[in-house]
This record gives sequence, structure tokens and C-alpha cells, in this order.
Amino acid sequence: MTETAPSLHIATIIEKPEREVYAFVSDARNLPRWAQGLGGGEVTQQLDGWSMDSPMGRLLVTFVPENLFGVLDHTVTLETGEATVNPMRVLSLDAGRSEVVFTLRRGAMSEAELEADAAAVAEDLATLKSLLEG
Repeated sequence: MTETAPSLHIATIIEKPEREVYAFVSDARNLPRWAQGLGGGEVTQQLDGWSMDSPMGRLLVTFVPENLFGVLDHTVTLETGEATVNPMRVLSLDAGRSEVVFTLRRGAMSEAELEADAAAVAEDLATLKSLLEG
């Protein structure tokens, strides 16, 4: 049996109510403003998600349906058809503060690739925090 490395949870605290953070993050049109890895171009709604140009080529982002639990899990599908599910949550800490948690799963990544991805996600969450608290 192959040993699976644990997931890595990357989080930030945002000084805004959970529903406000959730509304901003769940709107895929906002992705270019804070999720650098997904590109900075125009986001186009498709039947099955949101399409955009990225450094990895054209991709499709599909979120789980809107919900009251702060779940923002989303699938990123590359032009090759390769898809990655990204678990993400917005948790209410109190009336005016939220925690955004992104779970990075190792899969077949090397230690260096995992560290690079973790740094990129942390930077994206810092940008999100800055935008929302700005």
C-alpha cells in the first residue's frame, strides 16, 4: 500500500463577515483580481462553469452550488481535460471576521512543487484579504 501524504491547509483571517467574503469569492468574475494562477484575463460564463485564459492555457472553473455552509470547492479543468478539485471554505469566526481555508492536496507533486503551490495559494489569499479589507 502506498502512503499518502496529508493535505496542506492554507488559511487567512479576513476582517469581513462570512457572507460578504463568500459572495465575493464565489463570483468567478472576481477570480482574476485575487487568484493569480488562474490568470488575469476576462472570465466568460459557460454552460458548465467559468472559462478564462491562464498561464496554463484556457481553463474552466466550476464551483459547487451556492450554499449556506461557506463551501467553495471548485474544479479547475485544463484544456487537456486534466481536472483538479480544490476544497475551499469560508468560516465565520464572529459577526465581522471570517477565515478562508484552502486545502492543497499533494497528489503526485514533489516536495518542491507542493511548496511552490502552497506559496502561490498563500499569496492569493493575502491578495484576497487585501482586496476585501482595502
